[in-house]
Amino acid sequence: MIRRTSYATRCQIPAISRRIPTRILSRSLQVATNTPSSISQRKAQSRIAEIDRLRPAPQPLVDNFNRRHDYLRISLTERCNLRCVYCMPSEGVELNPNESILTDEEIIRVSNLFVRSGVTKIRLTGGEPTVRKGIVDLVSRLCELKSRGLQSIAMTSNGIALYRKLPELVENGLTHLNLSLDTLDPFKFELMTRRQGHETVMRTLDLAIRLPGIQSVKLNAVIMKNVNDNEILDFVELTRKKPISVRFIEFMPFSGNKWNKDKLVKSSELLELITGAHAQVKKLSDEVNDTARTFQVCGHRGTFGFISSMSDHFCGSCNRLRITADGQIKVCLFDNREVSLRDLMRNGASDGELLQVIRAALGEKKEKHAGMEDIDVLNNRPMILIGGVQNWLRRREPRARVTSLGAGIRRQQERRFISSKIAQRSKEDENLVTRLTHVDGHGRPAMVDVSHKQSSRRTATAHGRIYIPKVAYDLIMTPSKAQEDDLLESRSENDESRLRKSKARSKGDVLTVAQLAGIIASKRTADLIPLCHSVPLSHISVSLSAEKHADSPTPLENNQVASFEESDNWGYSIRCCATATCDGKTGVEMEALTAVSVSLLTVWDMLKAVAGKEMIIGNICVTKKTGGKSGDFERDVK
Repeated sequence: MIRRTSYATRCQIPAISRRIPTRILSRSLQVATNTPSSISQRKAQSRIAEIDRLRPAPQPLVDNFNRRHDYLRISLTERCNLRCVYCMPSEGVELNPNESILTDEEIIRVSNLFVRSGVTKIRLTGGEPTVRKGIVDLVSRLCELKSRGLQSIAMTSNGIALYRKLPELVENGLTHLNLSLDTLDPFKFELMTRRQGHETVMRTLDLAIRLPGIQSVKLNAVIMKNVNDNEILDFVELTRKKPISVRFIEFMPFSGNKWNKDKLVKSSELLELITGAHAQVKKLSDEVNDTARTFQVCGHRGTFGFISSMSDHFCGSCNRLRITADGQIKVCLFDNREVSLRDLMRNGASDGELLQVIRAALGEKKEKHAGMEDIDVLNNRPMILIGGVQNWLRRREPRARVTSLGAGIRRQQERRFISSKIAQRSKEDENLVTRLTHVDGHGRPAMVDVSHKQSSRRTATAHGRIYIPKVAYDLIMTPSKAQEDDLLESRSENDESRLRKSKARSKGDVLTVAQLAGIIASKRTADLIPLCHSVPLSHISVSLSAEKHADSPTPLENNQVASFEESDNWGYSIRCCATATCDGKTGVEMEALTAVSVSLLTVWDMLKAVAGKEMIIGNICVTKKTGGKSGDFERDVK
């Protein structure tokens, strides 16, 4: 692959001249610029410039309320390596197939069209923009539009995968950076994003501050009541020594993020809190189209501000347009109407026709979005699919979705459902962990609320195994010959061995007792596991069988017992299988696992007299599940 020359390299000839004598450099440049190919190239460039000069410049993008739109946000991908609670629904989202996402060429074409129409700032968003392949090269190509009026290239990122790419992105033209960070507590970060990575984001922030090419570094924090609203002063403290702008964003409603106004913390409340803690807070002047009202604590290097989309909207000065990753233009973040520029481009539309559609969409933009009580949350995309905060996850069959702009209707095919529980992770996402469902926003243990769920038939099957030595296996397989064995043993074994076997047999039939113990334990799961729901089981079956393995399987690959490694004792085990069934609002996996676990523990207890130092319990897992929102699954366990 040919790497595109960086913006800094193209623009900074003096860096080369440090290594080459001036007279040689100037002579070489003179020769190079007088070659036939270079002369022909200059003529072609001159001709293109002449055509551009004669072509009438497109009119600025102005809506019916005289708002000039010079700011374009482009979502590069719907994928993300975080799953923030305010950004995507817990059940997952629908993603477009890769072929439906705008290509680099389409992004450059659309960007060029908007820049020619007066756009001076482009912000790259997602999903998470840094997970898109070729992001550095794309920024470099966008940088070429600065000769046509583009003034800044910005990016909004969660900072996880950005750390390694940031220097090269800045070198190729990135000028502004917004980092999304909703908490300064690493543990709470994991709860809010359902992933780890807090330390990486902080490293990215410090790196961004040090890079000279970045003109602005902002930190975006979505504030939710009783989740992170107790960290406001900690965020403000960051601005004491760091030249950043911390922006507190009101929790906004999108499909699936379970928004309600009780979670909203108004910006006025936050400002009152900050001014109560800091005596000298001054209001800074804002640009005409700023979304944030900016303040500064006297003596601090950085600033803080508020984006009050819900309590005090800034629609009157809105200058933003959005292009989603699948090529739809959105004229308002809270408007569910869209029109596909991608489809028009792929059907051969000219630039003039694209501009006509863009202006028609802009003509539909309302003076302001609806109030908190009236925003159409159900029909708008989740935030992850719009671009602006931060995903990805099992696929279902494609299904159609209909969207409209005014009277226009289009049908979008081949969308994928992605489950939030099984992720196809990017390389940057390999070491991240799944969400913690039994912990509240303050890190305290909490039972999951299932009151809103519908009752349904649910089943779960679990398996497990206890590995035993040959003496224990023989004891289980021949319990009816106890007296005969005792007679034989008296001739070949010492008194201690006979005593141990007699003690083990005195407890009764090992497998039957273990089976009863598993059934009883399954019905008492909620008493044993603190945050489990009490489930009305309709059926529980437990079976145990002693097995001899010809291939002598090893139970614990990384934790073997030394005395067993050189013996044949791994060739014997007792396998337990338990199936639990109920008609209820939550699954019965825990009931099945409890039955297997207690059954195997009972076996260990009954055989410890003869094999207490040698037995190992392992391989306990759920092997089959049916019912419930997360769907059915089955795994093959030998």
